[in-house]
Amino acid sequence: MFENMLPNIGKVLSRYGYLFAQGLGFTLLLSLLSVLGGTVFGSLLALLRRSRLFLPRFLATAYVEVVRGTPLLLQLYFFYFMLPEMLPMLALSKFASIAIALLFNSAGYVCEIVRAGIAAVDIGQTEAARSLGLSGAQCMRRVVLPQAVRNILPALCNEFVAVIKETSLASTFFVGDLMTQYNVVRGNMFLVFEPLIVVGVVYFIITFSLSKAVAKLERRLQAGD
Repeated sequence: MFENMLPNIGKVLSRYGYLFAQGLGFTLLLSLLSVLGGTVFGSLLALLRRSRLFLPRFLATAYVEVVRGTPLLLQLYFFYFMLPEMLPMLALSKFASIAIALLFNSAGYVCEIVRAGIAAVDIGQTEAARSLGLSGAQCMRRVVLPQAVRNILPALCNEFVAVIKETSLASTFFVGDLMTQYNVVRGNMFLVFEPLIVVGVVYFIITFSLSKAVAKLERRLQAGD
């Protein structure tokens, strides 16, 4: 078995390397859409959670708790089956439904990242800005958020790395990601371990490289303080 593994891996790559490259593209696209959309929506949620009004604060908190308190796979199933039923006029594809599900999941975690980044800014900065006549919104936009970015940016990059790995669950719905391509190759070549090793190596290279880049970014930001 093991003596044939390397030759079989070579066969897998020579015959289906393009499928793995295609799967990597779908995986990175899913991750990018999830984090970018999650950043926008999560930032809005973070501001709502800091609101003095009870209703928006309650709704934002409830959303975050539901997202963080339920399995991602359950959320994927919910969006995959429910979105086309709820919005038939949009004719959402499988890929779009899964991308929206990952976006809404990511938003719940980004919300806490942004909220923690804002909370890490010295309260004295806000008090000083208010004493100069700035409104609450102006303080947030001109004083707090620019400083909070230093705390938020590395955590957002780590969220991107985490989402890349979480997209493997999307293979349940055959949306073209890396694990979907593994299932295709496994079925075509009747090999289990060899294509799995290829996919594992690709995931490791991508996430390891990004993790090192995030660590370097954190060191640079710390050096700039």
